[in-house]
Amino acid sequence: MRKKPSNYALQLREKQKVRRMYGLLEGQFRRYFQEADRRKGVTGTNLLVLLESRIDNIVYRMGFAHSRAQARQLVRHGLFRLNGRKVNVPSIQVRPGDVIEVRERSQKNLVIAEALETVARRGVPAWLEVDPTAMRGTVKALPTREDLTFPMTEQLIVELYSK
Repeated sequence: MRKKPSNYALQLREKQKVRRMYGLLEGQFRRYFQEADRRKGVTGTNLLVLLESRIDNIVYRMGFAHSRAQARQLVRHGLFRLNGRKVNVPSIQVRPGDVIEVRERSQKNLVIAEALETVARRGVPAWLEVDPTAMRGTVKALPTREDLTFPMTEQLIVELYSK
């Protein structure tokens, strides 16, 4: 029989789950945690807001890609503009009021078109606004913990890094 996992095992598993979900390496994730810890408020919530406000995640949430990994690749290839400027760094932090649009040269891209067709099933979060015909979206506000519905216990991650 297997014994019950230790607290450390649970904390580590939660951290690894979140890391894999956002496609981050350990060093990147640790820097996000340190930034979240420096900010005012609840560290776990700050961490999730920082991760959610990356441009590759926003592209995925807006429905321009099928997965976060695909969104990261599309951003790396320079298919998007942030406030009118071409971006190719997937870790750029997006702020409320920022406009993300598909570049004119990339609007005929089949991958983006297919992803926009399937976004209706997944839905777009309330803190984002998307115009699929113009292939552009606006960040209305930063997400709150209530907006993030996927099952995760950020407190376990905070406990792990607080040792």
